[in-house]
Amino acid sequence: MKKFFALILSALMLTAILCACNQQQSTNETTVATADERSANKTELVVFAAASMTETLESLKKTYQASHPEIEITYNFDSSGTLKTQIEEGAVCDLFISAAQKQMNGLEEGDCIDKDTRLDLLENKVALCVAENSKSGIQSYADMKSHLEAGDILMAIGNEDVPVGQYTQKIFTYYGLDENALKKKGVLTYGSNVKEVTTQISEGTVDCGIIYQTDAYSAKLKVADTATEEMCGKVIYPAAVLSKTAHAEEAKAFLAYLRTEEASKVFEGVGFTPLSE
Repeated sequence: MKKFFALILSALMLTAILCACNQQQSTNETTVATADERSANKTELVVFAAASMTETLESLKKTYQASHPEIEITYNFDSSGTLKTQIEEGAVCDLFISAAQKQMNGLEEGDCIDKDTRLDLLENKVALCVAENSKSGIQSYADMKSHLEAGDILMAIGNEDVPVGQYTQKIFTYYGLDENALKKKGVLTYGSNVKEVTTQISEGTVDCGIIYQTDAYSAKLKVADTATEEMCGKVIYPAAVLSKTAHAEEAKAFLAYLRTEEASKVFEGVGFTPLSE
């Protein structure tokens, strides 16, 4: 009799355990389904932007998504030249923000952007920054010229296909400096985007470098001098929605947000100058 009751008790316990497992599985399936539904209801907005905008756009992403839960923003930060090439090769992109007009002009000529959405979003400055441990005493672009000619410093600049590198080439021309001669002298190092140049200065592997004013602010670097318009032209950041985007309205809405007073304060906080229509 005891064995009979023991068997009954074991059967009841097993049944209870199986019911609990089934209930838990059902709950998990419901949770997964709910998460999948939430993901499916979101629109992924892919934004290609110049590397110098990393900190500001990451900050604005949090704010924008908080008020637009249906949008999931994905960034691709790199040099504007690299981003242009990726777009031309068919990379998925909804909105492009360049650090120079040249790359945007190229995409417009190739009918890659919606011309009606193109606008000048921001202005930046090209800054000569000095490493914290540098004993060069560089306090201006004129000092940079003297030291480069003397060959007693090591300087970081952007590659020629990077906007900050192209602005640097104009500054060299303004001061009568021969980049090829300086390269042979061994006084120049290069970065494939502005963040790489910034890192070299921050780590003290060079005496100075030319980056954007905003990157200097974000990296807490000492700015020795900023270039004038006469030296390298205006540093304008154009933006445009891509012509083949599947999310044109969402991209236009985010671009419009980047021109609001709220976004402008974030840009101004790191040294950008927002441009009005």
